[in-house]
Amino acid sequence: MIVQQILQSKGNDAVITVTPKTKVSEAVSLLAEHRIGGLVVSEDGSAADGILSERDIVRALSAKGATCLTDQVSELMTPDPVCCSRQDGADLVLARMTDGRFRHMPVVEDGKLVGIVTIGDVVKARLQELSMEKEALEHMVMGH
Repeated sequence: MIVQQILQSKGNDAVITVTPKTKVSEAVSLLAEHRIGGLVVSEDGSAADGILSERDIVRALSAKGATCLTDQVSELMTPDPVCCSRQDGADLVLARMTDGRFRHMPVVEDGKLVGIVTIGDVVKARLQELSMEKEALEHMVMGH
C-alpha cells in the first residue's frame, strides 16, 4: 500500500495549517476543534515549514507553564519535518515514524503540501492489507 491509497481512504485531504506567527492558544483551539493531534506550520499554506504536535505543547506547558499559550507557534514547532510523497510505501512511512518517534507526517510533492498521514492512518491501512492477505491465503489453502 502506498501513501496515495491511505490519503484516498481518509476521504478528507484537507490539511489544517497555521503560520509560524500563529499564537499557540489559537493552535490549541484548532487541534481541539478538528480533533487532531498535529498541525502543519506553513508560511504560505503550501510548504511544510514545520509541525506542531500536542506533545510539543505539553512539553512547553511543563517547562514554561500557561504563558507558552501566548507564544508564537514558531517557538514550539519542530522545523523541517520529515515528509513523505504519495508514492512512498506504508512500511517506509511507518518505519520513519517509529524511528523518529513522531506521529504525523506531511505528504509533499514538488515542494507543495498535498496531505498528512498519521501513524494511526498507516497502522489502519496495514491492518486492512494484512487482513486481505490473510483472507486470500485462507481461500488458497481451502481451495476456493
